[in-house]
Amino acid sequence: MDALNTFICQSCSKEHYEWPALAFPCPSSYAELSEEEKQYGQTELNEDFCVIDRPDQIDFFIRVTLTQKVIGDCNGLDYGVWVSLSETSFLDYSENFNNENHEVVYFGWLSNFLPDYEFSGSIPMNVETKKGDQRPEVIPHQNPDHPFVQDYYAGIPLKEAERRIAALFVQINS
Repeated sequence: MDALNTFICQSCSKEHYEWPALAFPCPSSYAELSEEEKQYGQTELNEDFCVIDRPDQIDFFIRVTLTQKVIGDCNGLDYGVWVSLSETSFLDYSENFNNENHEVVYFGWLSNFLPDYEFSGSIPMNVETKKGDQRPEVIPHQNPDHPFVQDYYAGIPLKEAERRIAALFVQINS
């Protein structure tokens, strides 16, 4: 962990590592498309938006942040994930993307499969836009049956957060 930057925490006045966000470059359903579907299909992907136009439906996604509590540390483990929105919410978010005063809560579905968790379906989320030039933050709906949601609200141990970050560095460097 020596390669990480450190900072002085405003909450506890101790020095902490500045952890990188565990980021996904696209929604899982986009990653599952073939290269031909990505090139010649009706898909669009940039840093903040993704649209997948299929013959039977159109899926709309935005990039958001998710912060998982870490037990015994002031830092949270940040994820850069994607959520799917309804067309109405997606259009509203798109139209207000550069509006620094736009604050609203949308309903969305987590659209990435986070490592270390089994996903048989998606997790419902509140998508909360923020003032300023920040990505929206997502908060999972309470679901006592899903291990990720349990960990989100209870927190994960510091060693687990460090293991996930180390795994990210191994993945990047391999």
